[in-house]
Amino acid sequence: MKLPRQVKCYCPYCKGHRPHEIERVKKRAASELSWGQRRFRKVTSGYGSFPRPKPDRNKPTKRVSIRYRCSKCKKAHQRPGFRAKRFELTE
Repeated sequence: MKLPRQVKCYCPYCKGHRPHEIERVKKRAASELSWGQRRFRKVTSGYGSFPRPKPDRNKPTKRVSIRYRCSKCKKAHQRPGFRAKRFELTE
């Protein structure tokens, strides 16, 4: 899927339609202090095999998250992600 680098869309902070820069959101490292990560470390530590079964199949596509940055107020917002096999930002 190809998207332009700049689109005109609604800014919830300025409350108006303005040009927005598009950037792809990269996944950040999981926090070691979050409850899910602490539970995962507790369960996987010690003697024994891996506690969860391996997933049978991978999903056919990855979910793409896009961040829209307003050209006027420079604040960013996101919309719900969508699935795309290939994602590209064009000029």
